[in-house]
Amino acid sequence: MLTRPSEGDQRDAMRARARAINEAGGLTNAIESAALPKLVDATLSEALVLGLLKQGVRKYLGIFGHGSTDLGDVLRIYEEEGVTRTFNFRNEVEMAHAATALRWQYGEIPAVVTSIGPGALQAFAGSLASASNGVGVYHIYGDETTFGEGYNMQQVPKEEQGLFGRMTALMGGSYVLHTPEALRDALRRGSLAVNHPYRAGPFYLLLPLNTQPQRMTVNLAALPARPDLPALAPVDDHAYAKAARLIAAAPSLAIKAGGGTRGHDAAVRKFAEAAGAAVVLSPGSTGVLPDAHPQNMHVGGSKGSISGNFAMANAELVVVIGSRAVCQADCSGIGYKAAKHVININGDFADALHYNQTTVLAGDITAVIERLCAHLKNAAASKSVWLQACAEKKKEWIAFKQARFDAKPAQDPVWQQPVLYQPAAIKVVADFAKRIDAAKFFDAGDVQANGFQIVEDDRTGDTFTETGASYMGFAVSGLLASGITDKPRYSIAFTGDGSFMMNPQVLIDAVEHRVRGMIVIFDNRRMAAITGLQLAQYGREFRTSDSVAVDYVQLASSVNGVRALHGGLSADELRAALKEAHAHDGLSVVHVPVYAGPDELAGLGAWGQWNVGNWCADVQREWIEQDI
Repeated sequence: MLTRPSEGDQRDAMRARARAINEAGGLTNAIESAALPKLVDATLSEALVLGLLKQGVRKYLGIFGHGSTDLGDVLRIYEEEGVTRTFNFRNEVEMAHAATALRWQYGEIPAVVTSIGPGALQAFAGSLASASNGVGVYHIYGDETTFGEGYNMQQVPKEEQGLFGRMTALMGGSYVLHTPEALRDALRRGSLAVNHPYRAGPFYLLLPLNTQPQRMTVNLAALPARPDLPALAPVDDHAYAKAARLIAAAPSLAIKAGGGTRGHDAAVRKFAEAAGAAVVLSPGSTGVLPDAHPQNMHVGGSKGSISGNFAMANAELVVVIGSRAVCQADCSGIGYKAAKHVININGDFADALHYNQTTVLAGDITAVIERLCAHLKNAAASKSVWLQACAEKKKEWIAFKQARFDAKPAQDPVWQQPVLYQPAAIKVVADFAKRIDAAKFFDAGDVQANGFQIVEDDRTGDTFTETGASYMGFAVSGLLASGITDKPRYSIAFTGDGSFMMNPQVLIDAVEHRVRGMIVIFDNRRMAAITGLQLAQYGREFRTSDSVAVDYVQLASSVNGVRALHGGLSADELRAALKEAHAHDGLSVVHVPVYAGPDELAGLGAWGQWNVGNWCADVQREWIEQDI
């Protein structure tokens, strides 16, 4: 049996363990080399840090409070010994977005740490972005004590037990560590949740205030590691043969590449070329097929494009890959008007069976496609007429966009002078990002809606657009990941004035964490996406703008270390500002006034349908009448 050391000895032992882990090059090495014994006496807080180390979690994003002081002290000691890093923030929503971006862009698994109560609720709200985009992140919140001695400050003031655990369980996996020895089970569940191959998401660990310092015996060798899961595909050739027959017989074939296709670029291209398919992208899958590839029809859906929506509406066979059929991606279920059958490639059975008349190929996208392609024999030969029709629509879409990119500045009633149209301004910045090999971040709003119609990516990972939850403030917060990762990539946040003001404290945190990147604020003094929707549906705008002018250059310049610039009133002035901003060794902000008004050159249009507002009756009638 282990004997319990004194408090001073306990802290010395904690520091010694951290030092041994650092010197051994990691926890696993420390165990295997016997630098650490298999059984150790530790607090729940330290055991949690050890358990997350076993899974490769070294970075913590924290806003500490009375609900996390014990965990915070463990992290202090482990950081002093060079094992972990903790990054402090000024807003929990911003912090949650930064963690999402760190995993999404760089593949590093972080842990978000907050106190109990309002801070946890804010981080919980921010975790919607990771849940909606399939990004695995740990969230660690303080929680009410287990003795039930009375209300704990900032708990939900209700005579019920475990309310935070119940709330978080609605969003993803959740575990209340009421008993320290339950840690092994919690980490096993958490590791699968944040590393799930098809439906990853946030996992919430709730730490009651009184169990954090509670001591326990930890078996280091038994702490769960990160799962090493094989790529799975159906073993029965019958499903592949059936899918191949359908592909060969179909006169018109479209692939809908959802967000799950990210990273499967080569497989999707191989399949599209072998099948003779037009490829329609979702906002989150731009780059899965090179932009100029003749079979890339660009984005399709409620916003969509001329070419993407043409392919969706006219394909008799649809191959859905890695998509969960979000309403805007398939026009609220009625985007495939000519489809007679669906082939669905997805590891998640519920998503794979979303449509009727479906042949399901469940499993890893690349693994499934490799086996499916082996069954395709000259399938593309019969699709030449179809692909030519799609190519003509793609030319039409390119010309439509170019007219907006070439448009000269227009007189704006708010700015009282000629300013750039937003599509033209976004194109200038997107081209600049491509030229310097910068990643692009988009959040909710008109900038995002135009942005995913504009970007010309040739690989996944060049654009991160938060279309899953449509979260205002995500783009600027996502830049913070570049200050946390080991190997940063220069990134540019494309944001509207409204979205930027959701998380302006990023200016301070970006300087604190030495981010080198750029925020471009496209300022039309309104929530233009909703203004456009109101005008399209009801002919009138209502409460989507205000009369308050903000000098964003002065605002950003007030933060020491931020380089803020006016973006100018023309494309050439904007290019010059971008070049100057990029030269700054830190965070730069470029403010670009853009036009808002009825001129059709102000946007790239909407080419599909959507079950919102006064369109609901028509969309729902079509949905009832269609078969798939």
